[in-house]
Amino acid sequence: MSAVVHAPREVRRARYAVGAVFAVHGAVTGSFATRVPWIQDHAGVSAGQLGLALAFPALGASLAMPLAGSISHRFGARTALRGLLALWTLALVLPSLAPNLLTLCLALFVYGATAGMSDVAMNALGVEVENRLDRSIMSGLHGMWSVGAVVGSAAGTLAAHLGADARLHHALAASVLTVVGFAACAWVLDLQPAEDEEPPPRFALPPRSALLIGAIGFCAVFAEGASLDWSAVYLRDQLETSAGLAAACTTGFTLTMAVARIAGDRVVDRYGAVRTVRASGAVALLGGLLIVFAGHPAVAMTGFALMGLGIAVVVPLCFAAAGRSGANPSLAIAGVATITYTSGLIAPSAIGMLAQATSLMVSFVVVTLLTCGIAGFAGVLRAGDRVKVTRPDAAVPEPRS
Repeated sequence: MSAVVHAPREVRRARYAVGAVFAVHGAVTGSFATRVPWIQDHAGVSAGQLGLALAFPALGASLAMPLAGSISHRFGARTALRGLLALWTLALVLPSLAPNLLTLCLALFVYGATAGMSDVAMNALGVEVENRLDRSIMSGLHGMWSVGAVVGSAAGTLAAHLGADARLHHALAASVLTVVGFAACAWVLDLQPAEDEEPPPRFALPPRSALLIGAIGFCAVFAEGASLDWSAVYLRDQLETSAGLAAACTTGFTLTMAVARIAGDRVVDRYGAVRTVRASGAVALLGGLLIVFAGHPAVAMTGFALMGLGIAVVVPLCFAAAGRSGANPSLAIAGVATITYTSGLIAPSAIGMLAQATSLMVSFVVVTLLTCGIAGFAGVLRAGDRVKVTRPDAAVPEPRS
């Protein structure tokens, strides 16, 4: 992108605008997730068929993510994000309209493709704003995504409780979120490609740096998916707790992640990406050990809370490092996003298959071992540690009167 000077006020405003975009993106996910049972009944699909259909969002995202860079190059970052985010918010309506398995798979493919492209575009802009502010904001941006997901889930839960038709609910949610997203995009940085800048390829394999960074993200997202989908089952089956206490464990895990992400930027600014991720991996490892050896529900709940605390900032820092790892940030971010999406897709089913073959405790032994990779390979995130240099496109401090 061209080296354009942005005033400090403009950069600060862009930070809040990108945060709002992340929240809108999360709200779409939360709105969809709460109405999956209604969508299943409307499409008339079995549990196994639903599982097949739910693989299509990740497939669509993986195939479409590399396109985000070429779209941003052609139309500029602001226009590209505005269009891609609008496609994502409007795609929320599609799954609830599907009358059968085939149309549901097609709808979820489009849903995932638009999700992935807007994900890459907003993370790339988040890294650009972080570079100009010269302080960490990516953890907080992903925290805003979690906040948006909670708000979307709460609204969806209310709609389901009232027995609202998901087609009406999602049409209303999509309309509101499209307007909010469109307004927020008006204030993001309007980055344009330099005249001599070569357009990125429409499809290309991720650079090697993205593969290494993505490996850390894979470990973190695998632990996140396993904990999110199986923590309640673990407490109920392994420790024989009540359904309410088991559900409270999952809630505690998600809240811990959200709070840690919102507060994580200060830690990153003070200690750097590498040291933060090494410490995070150690905390996640401790949480995993408590889960595996728990003899009491309180110990397991503490373990899941520590797991959430340990993995919370890892993925945001992976995106930040990918955005600084080479000459084509969008391609690197797309590569990392593809790896993490894949991890999130396979984690719940892998845990289930391993638990069926052995036990749920053994499944979380594997999760605990994967957390060792977070700390062990944290050094590849060194690109996420900013070096203060004079940049032509950095924000110029405002003169004091």
